[in-house]
Amino acid sequence: MLAVEAAMRAYARKFGGDEELWGVTGLLHDLDYERYPSLEDGHPRFALRELEARGYPPELVRAVASHADFLGVSRETPMEKALYAVDELSGFILAVAYVRPEGLGGMTPKSVKKKLKTPAFAAAVSREDVRAGAEELGVDFDEHLAFVIAALAEHADELLPAAASSDPDGADGARSAAGSP
Repeated sequence: MLAVEAAMRAYARKFGGDEELWGVTGLLHDLDYERYPSLEDGHPRFALRELEARGYPPELVRAVASHADFLGVSRETPMEKALYAVDELSGFILAVAYVRPEGLGGMTPKSVKKKLKTPAFAAAVSREDVRAGAEELGVDFDEHLAFVIAALAEHADELLPAAASSDPDGADGARSAAGSP
C-alpha cells in the first residue's frame, strides 16, 4: 500500500489533485484485504464501512469502491482512475524490483513489459487490469510504466527494505510484493 500511496501522490502532482487526499486513498484502499480477502463478501466492503464510519471524505470512499470492478462502481474522477491504474501495477513493479540486483534503480518500461509477458511471474497480477488502468487514465502505457517506476524509485528505501536483499533469488519478495502466497 506504500507503493500505491507513492504512485498516487505522484499522479496527484501531475494532475493537479490534492496530494494528501490521493496519497491517503492509495494508502488505505486495501486496508481490509489481509483480514477479509474474499472478493465475494469481504474486500473492500469492510474497508468501505470502516472509512465511512470514521468520516473519511466521500471521494476517498468512492475511489476505494471503484477500484474493485466487481462492485460495479464506475471510475469517473482522475483520482479514481489513477487508483485503478496504479494498484496492480505498483505491486508488479515491486515484484520485478525484487528479482533485479539493482532493485528499482535503472528499471525501464521494457524490463517490466518483459516480465508482464511471463504468466508465471507474479501470476496473481492481472495483466488485463494493468493495461486497462493506463487506458482508462488516458496515458500511454510505456509512459505510465515509466511514471510509476520513477514514483516508486523515489521511495526505494522504504519500499525495498534491506531484508529483501537477503533473499538471493528474490522469490519471497516477489511473491509478497505481488500479493501471491
